[in-house]
Amino acid sequence: MTYPITLTNTAAPVLAWADESTIEDAALQQLRDVSELPGLHGLRVMPDVHFGKGATVGSVIAMEQALAPAAVGVDIGCGVNAVKTSLHLEDLTATDLAKLRSRFESVVPVGFAAHDSMRDSREALPSRFATAAYGLMGRFGNLHADVVSMYRRAAASLGTLGGGNHFIELTTDDDNAVWITLHSGSRGIGNQLAQRHMEVARDLPANADLPPHLRELSLFYTGTPEMDAYLHDLRWAQEYAMHSRTIMMELVKRELRSYFDSPTGRVGHIVTFGDEINCHHNYVSTEVIDGREMIVTRKGAISARSGELALIPGSMATGSYIVRGLGNPESFYSASHGAGRKMSRTKARKTYTAADVARTMQGIEARTDEGVVDEISLAYKDLDSVIAAQRDLVQPVARLQTILCVKG
Repeated sequence: MTYPITLTNTAAPVLAWADESTIEDAALQQLRDVSELPGLHGLRVMPDVHFGKGATVGSVIAMEQALAPAAVGVDIGCGVNAVKTSLHLEDLTATDLAKLRSRFESVVPVGFAAHDSMRDSREALPSRFATAAYGLMGRFGNLHADVVSMYRRAAASLGTLGGGNHFIELTTDDDNAVWITLHSGSRGIGNQLAQRHMEVARDLPANADLPPHLRELSLFYTGTPEMDAYLHDLRWAQEYAMHSRTIMMELVKRELRSYFDSPTGRVGHIVTFGDEINCHHNYVSTEVIDGREMIVTRKGAISARSGELALIPGSMATGSYIVRGLGNPESFYSASHGAGRKMSRTKARKTYTAADVARTMQGIEARTDEGVVDEISLAYKDLDSVIAAQRDLVQPVARLQTILCVKG
């Protein structure tokens, strides 16, 4: 099939890089709902599209004078980080990988866990990053009044992984070079900010005329104090998520260096690192689209302007792709953020067991217990097919295979 296609039965034209017959009904309805929003400039659908809270994951929404906070969702600033190391696969034994996973899990809290305080992660950071992180938290008091009491938890959660599909991985490319990749967002504080602003949007008189099926997608409009307040908090949360990934990456890099420079590792290896790729895939930005300045919401989508490097992960058993954007204006300069789920978490837990996880994760150092069944690779779309569907959006640079995975 040649992409994009035009979805049927939408109020405004919607271009998609996915076969309509493969999109579940609930996600199609969400896309059709977004197409009805007043003031919509355009909607683009990525090949990893699936049902999400508020709007589908894998959608790009461009509006000139408005945005829907529910379409952005609750994990504001969620994204990925990747860096190539000087290590190669032959440098790592199964014992090394087991010890490294333990080290990573000891310095990066996962799931609902947090650092004891912000100081726990500061020592691992170069001074410029530590200064930026403290400056970020210094602005906490300017956020929505309802979250000001959450400062301690937010500060301690900076540089923590979370759960679900968030991960820290060691992967190898076609040359057997080892990469560090990770995926996380704005943790609980981003969620709390999003919830507050979605409540404000639903109560605005400007949204009173929206039909009931669109009320969840209530809008903020430019030039209003409600929009200004939301954008202020959203940008803070996006910055928080970016700093959080940076802190985790520095912690993992520190453990990798320490391991190979210690009696328990391979003495004589000095681990070095390349330039990092750190990008959001759940965020809002102001961009020029079709010659006009637009508010662009990418929910489960990356920016793929010409030459931009990004990471597109699959599942915990299938690795990732490093890609370079091709700058296709038809997609609003966007591409998919991952493989995308083909099965809900609830259905995955009912369908598969820990034994199935262990079978799919053979050869990978990782958890394989009941707690990660909903993240089994069989619940995700085929990553290679997703990449192939967007060959006019991104160019693959490296195919990464997972050898170690940390999950929350």
